[in-house]
Amino acid sequence: MDQTEIDALRARPVGPFDHLIDGRHVTASDGGRMDILSPIDGTVLTTTAAGTAADMEAAIASARAAFEDGRWAGQPPAARKKVLMKWADLIDANALELAVLGVRDNGTEISMALKAEPGSAAATIRYYAEALDKLYGEIAATPRDVLGMIHKEPVGVVGAIIPWNFPMMIGAWKLGPALAMGNSVVLKPSETASLSLMRMAELALEAGLPPGVLNAVTGAGAVVGEAMGLSMDVDVLVFTGSGATGRRLMEYAARSNMKRVYLELGGKSPNIVFADAPNLDEAAKVAASGIFRNAGQVCVAGSRLLVEASIHDEFVSAVAKATEAMRVGDPLRMDTFIGAVNSEAQLNANLGFVETAASEGGQVITGGGRILEDTGGYYMAPTIVTSVTRDATLSQKEVFGPVLGVTPFDTEEEAISLANSTVYGLAGAAWTANLGRAHRMVRAVRTGVMHINTYGGADGTVPLGGVGQSGNGSDKSLHAIEKYVNLKTAWIKL
Repeated sequence: MDQTEIDALRARPVGPFDHLIDGRHVTASDGGRMDILSPIDGTVLTTTAAGTAADMEAAIASARAAFEDGRWAGQPPAARKKVLMKWADLIDANALELAVLGVRDNGTEISMALKAEPGSAAATIRYYAEALDKLYGEIAATPRDVLGMIHKEPVGVVGAIIPWNFPMMIGAWKLGPALAMGNSVVLKPSETASLSLMRMAELALEAGLPPGVLNAVTGAGAVVGEAMGLSMDVDVLVFTGSGATGRRLMEYAARSNMKRVYLELGGKSPNIVFADAPNLDEAAKVAASGIFRNAGQVCVAGSRLLVEASIHDEFVSAVAKATEAMRVGDPLRMDTFIGAVNSEAQLNANLGFVETAASEGGQVITGGGRILEDTGGYYMAPTIVTSVTRDATLSQKEVFGPVLGVTPFDTEEEAISLANSTVYGLAGAAWTANLGRAHRMVRAVRTGVMHINTYGGADGTVPLGGVGQSGNGSDKSLHAIEKYVNLKTAWIKL
């Protein structure tokens, strides 16, 4: 990858995108279109179909027909594996094109996007392709005159609603295990970042995925997302996004066919730094990147920095120094460390959190405002707020932007209490050279992922799932497959 290649792809026109239903590109049933604004400069990048409820129903019907006739579910595991492997190869072959398209759509810095989007997506598809022919049923411990068998069957039609921050990566977390197990899938990408995921779905057809097995419908969540949630013919619904939308999807499931709903929701993840951390300089740099990469638009971002009081001032100064060295700007420049905020609405919400934090006694020590406004894009200076109390808005509400709240603590017990003082439980970290303390923190902090002496980087071999109001179920690892299978018992009298 070099800057010349990126600039050439940046200049390439982006044609209008339509739905992908039954293997064909389909316009909205009422002809509706949505403008897609690039957060880089605020200009219209292209348009997508503004889906209707009828469009979603058509996609679900296509997925159901594909599942029932066995064109995918009925294929031998080795055949499904071959298609998925080819799909991963095509993602790799088109990686730079996909990454640049995604950056133009959602503003993630290209240095991160290339690895986190097509790179991660291809790896995830391969992981589940490799796993699918190695998953066995079970034989129960029964009396000698009975054979008890436990079969793992695909659930049928999976509806997947994907967010805008990492559409390919998170999309693959759903698509990989769902398709590996023989299900059909209907995708609903985010209104503000759908292009790379739609292109990735096209590549699946090119790899040999039968028509109807993977469908994708663009449009407003209040229209096509609601239609998916209320469908009587979606068997499992998976979603990554806000708690408010997650609750609504659970309501839709109750009002319709009681479909299983798996949610990966918000977080307010604590990054806890003790005075005995093995390398405080490293901890400071990682603390900064752990909240500010992708402009803070990361589900597991370490948005609460809890620092032992004896090192508070020195450590916060080091974090501020690392933060101020980060270049914010055009996300398609290779030397940019922090790109654009996804949308103007998200930018305004972020700025509102900073204003609230200041009104509640927080001290803004760096950042705090919009920058590069003359570009027309949506850029925000990475912001650190100190003197943030346990009950402050910045401690309790997810910002999903480049805003770090800092709170001091005196004892290990206080650190645990602060860490567990929100309704969330997605991720966390503790920095300490004390092995016993490290294990105590892993046990005591209520969260789905707990890092020790690092932040981020957990790969696909381990699950990502939240506790509390951060959701249910898990993405990644073999455990994710559990969401996409039904267990069937065969009780046989011998």
